Amino acid sequence: MGVLAAGTCAAVWVGDPTTPGGVLPVCPTRALLGVDCPGCGTLRMIYSLLHGDLLAAVRFNALALVAFGFLAVAYGTWTYGRVTGRQIVGWQHHRSAAPIALVLVSVWFVARNLPFAPFTALRV
Repeated sequence: MGVLAAGTCAAVWVGDPTTPGGVLPVCPTRALLGVDCPGCGTLRMIYSLLHGDLLAAVRFNALALVAFGFLAVAYGTWTYGRVTGRQIVGWQHHRSAAPIALVLVSVWFVARNLPFAPFTALRV
C-alpha cells in the first residue's frame, strides 16, 4: 500500500493537475454532467499537499482532506495493532461509521453544487 501511495503521489506531482489540459484525467462527472462530484478537486488537493500549500488543499476539496486524515488514523491504528499483535478498534469499526460517511458525502455533493452564495465558493 505504501508503494502504491508513493507511486500515486509521484504521478500527481509530475502530472500537475492544477494545469489545464494536463496528462491526468478530468472528473468524468464534471465532464459529462457539468456538476462537481464529491471527489472533484481531490487530485489538485493532493498536489497542493505535496507542495505544502494547506490552504489551497482545503480550497480544492475540504471533505477529502478530512477523509485522508481519518484514513491515516485508521491505517496507523491498524499498523500499530499488527505490530503489537492486538486488535485495536478504531472509528471505522463502529456501526455508524458508514452511514455517517454516506451522509457527509451526500451533503458535500449537494452543498458544493448549490447555485448561490456562500456555496458557489465550494466549486472548483
